[in-house]
Amino acid sequence: MAPSPRPNDDGVPDLDPVAAARWRARVPRGSPWLHETIGARMAERLDWIKARPDAWMSWSPLLAGEQAHRAVAQRYPQARVWLAGELAQATLARWRTPTPPWWRRWMARPPATGEAASPVAGAVDAADAVPEPVGLVWANMALHAAAQPRALLRRWHEWLAVDGFVMFSCLGPDTARELRAVHAAHGWPPPAPAYVDMHDWGDQLVELGFAEPVMDMERLTLTYPSAERLLADLRETGRNWHVGRFAALRGRGWRERWLCAVEQGLPRSPDGQLCLTVEVVYGHAFRPRPRVAVAGVTTVPLERLRESLRGGAVPGRPHATDGI
Repeated sequence: MAPSPRPNDDGVPDLDPVAAARWRARVPRGSPWLHETIGARMAERLDWIKARPDAWMSWSPLLAGEQAHRAVAQRYPQARVWLAGELAQATLARWRTPTPPWWRRWMARPPATGEAASPVAGAVDAADAVPEPVGLVWANMALHAAAQPRALLRRWHEWLAVDGFVMFSCLGPDTARELRAVHAAHGWPPPAPAYVDMHDWGDQLVELGFAEPVMDMERLTLTYPSAERLLADLRETGRNWHVGRFAALRGRGWRERWLCAVEQGLPRSPDGQLCLTVEVVYGHAFRPRPRVAVAGVTTVPLERLRESLRGGAVPGRPHATDGI
């Protein structure tokens, strides 16, 4: 496994910010199935949180997963939801469909108990000021595609109300390790930039002012009947944002060589399927109440100091306990 990069305010090493921004800005026909799967797993982790937000923010649900968004909306049906991220306006436009005719509404199945969705309050871009503090920032499969993830985490912290929490997921460093090995064996540039380790994410949350960060990780093994199917999946869930990738267009011969290398180089399951590892990092953390700054020097009137000494206490210190 390659060493995990540590993002700073200048960005993530080896990640091309232009390529990543283009990926985040494209409007997909549907949410990637892998993102939906991970979003459903992340939604189950909301069982750990007792807080019930009055308003929450959904980060780019067209990429993060529309079904996962609905799972959160059903959990907090009375909460207002703000759509955020590069695709916020596109999401709002897609969801604002014309009202169906009466006969379609009559034929539609009645909603199941608890199926009501949070009312969408509006959409904001990443650089916009938050319309109101929110109790939850929900960000599925976003951080690994951010060219400046520290700035994004800082923005989420600003959007949160006191005692609100962020819940996110992203790819970890073991993702596509089999494919990285194939590229290295052929002397090709890496198929993706290195992803950040969960411990580094936890450290950064603390550095940026979050409290009680909880990080965990799981590895999924995806299986494919062919390299062609694997390539289609890679194109749906992400592209190669590594700065060292081949800069020009590749021809048909390169595609065939790549498919052949993957067929021969990737490990196979007992039933002959190609295997690829995906490491998923999950995290959540709270925005604590701001601490009151304590001055390094305290000025105490002489008379107050005398009274305190007579009473056995010194201003600015806790009372001593017996035996100490």
